[in-house]
Amino acid sequence: MTAGTSSFSEFLMQTAPEMLPGRRPLPPGDFAEMSAHATTIVALKTAEGVVMAGDRRATSGNYIASRDIEKVFPADGYSLIGMAGTAGLGIELIKLYQVELEHYEKLEGAPLTLNGKANRLASMLRGNLAMAMQGLAVVPLFAGFDNDAASVAEAGRIYSFDVIGGVYAERDYDSIGSGSIFAKGSLKKRYRRGLSTEDAVKAAVEALFDAADDDSATGGPDPIRDLYPVVMTATAEGSKRIDDAVVADLARAVIAARTENPYG
Repeated sequence: MTAGTSSFSEFLMQTAPEMLPGRRPLPPGDFAEMSAHATTIVALKTAEGVVMAGDRRATSGNYIASRDIEKVFPADGYSLIGMAGTAGLGIELIKLYQVELEHYEKLEGAPLTLNGKANRLASMLRGNLAMAMQGLAVVPLFAGFDNDAASVAEAGRIYSFDVIGGVYAERDYDSIGSGSIFAKGSLKKRYRRGLSTEDAVKAAVEALFDAADDDSATGGPDPIRDLYPVVMTATAEGSKRIDDAVVADLARAVIAARTENPYG
């Protein structure tokens, strides 16, 4: 049981491969409708780093499976990860990835570079390819603060992925999930380079509102149940979650503005 590699997932593959999500045998068939699906995640670069936000809804067909699922998490002290797709598998993959980064840092005595973290996540996705082909696909969105960047203004990084493990560096912002086309449309109009973290949080909340307005699988702000998006930042101070009360105030402000002008 001595770890001979700095990769925790490789260690599991050698000692207990059945514990890896992508190594579990499935009978033939498509299992897409057997699990709740999560949407929508947005990420933006800011003058101080990055902002990532996700709605709270998970669906199973036309049924709302959960109204309060969380899809955005800290990957480590300076990076964030969100997921769309098969909800249960996605959360399991994120937990494994968090351990992967912690395991590497403990064994090597230093963290992976931000590019290294993105590539490690891509390799884990490739291990899930067989399940993805049977309808149990997970697509993550990764962002973080690059401590090796030449300046703080250039430190924010966003990486998108496809189901076969392709990794792509995004320029300014990105979104994944069924509501992503509407969220990107919102960000296209409101995003500008050099945004402060505060303004980026507002833009992210509004983008999720626009996504929920046109995509039934994306959950909008829910004042009745006191449910609002999960919003996190990664800056030179580390990764942290924006206080729920702050996000609630921003969401209520968006609702009030849309009450006066429903078309934004």
